[in-house]
Amino acid sequence: MPSLRINDYDLAYAEAGSGTPLLMIHGSLCDYRYWHPQMAPFAARRRAIAVSLRHCWPEAWDGGGEGYSIEQHVQDTIAFIDALDAGPVDLLGHSRGGYIAFLVALRAPGRVRRLILAEPGGTPDPTLAPECAGLAPVSSSRLAEAAQRIAAGDIDGGLALFIDGVSGAPLWQHMVGSFKRMARDNARTLLGQVREQRMGFSRAQLRALKTPTLLIGGALSPPPFPQLLDLLHQHIDGSRRVTIAGARHAMNLAAPIPFNAAVLDFLASP
Repeated sequence: MPSLRINDYDLAYAEAGSGTPLLMIHGSLCDYRYWHPQMAPFAARRRAIAVSLRHCWPEAWDGGGEGYSIEQHVQDTIAFIDALDAGPVDLLGHSRGGYIAFLVALRAPGRVRRLILAEPGGTPDPTLAPECAGLAPVSSSRLAEAAQRIAAGDIDGGLALFIDGVSGAPLWQHMVGSFKRMARDNARTLLGQVREQRMGFSRAQLRALKTPTLLIGGALSPPPFPQLLDLLHQHIDGSRRVTIAGARHAMNLAAPIPFNAAVLDFLASP
């Protein structure tokens, strides 16, 4: 697999196609393999690139030390875009990776041509909607318990607790084998994630974002994802919103055909 040396770390990635780069940022417990259903369809029209964030597979990280943080991943992503030396990219992020993509577009607008946020992680602060402040896809106590189980060796127990919490339903037991392998490979990244400060959105941040933005959600996704997308749509000027029927949080896996079509239609629009 190819890699780029970024900030003294080798970031592994997958790539296919040619033309304008479409860079995909995965969420928690994932790596570049998460975007497998998107690679070929996107590569037919773009240079599709899926990157594994620092400390994610193929690294077998034990969860110790520093480097697994939103701030580090934002810095790495900006440096990765620069290392591609291909001009501005279209940037797609899912869940925690959506929050990273949002911050990249906010801090380095010249590097991002268009932004796609698929149910980004993050918590609205009181400047957006006081009644929604503090809402998070997974409570800090549930995340901490999941990390404790994983640290104690109960990998599947911790993963089930976390993923079922995000999904709003007991889905871990029904996940396909390839997804379970990926989550197990990245299980100890939750030991780093539990140390992160809460990811926040403010009214000023959303108003400052001028990159053309598409917001994608699953029709069956539980709170707070729909409420957060409502807030983003309201406060990001000119943003578009698409809902994927019959899908939950991992909509690109459950319904790749409509998800891929929504992304490509947005990128092809004026």
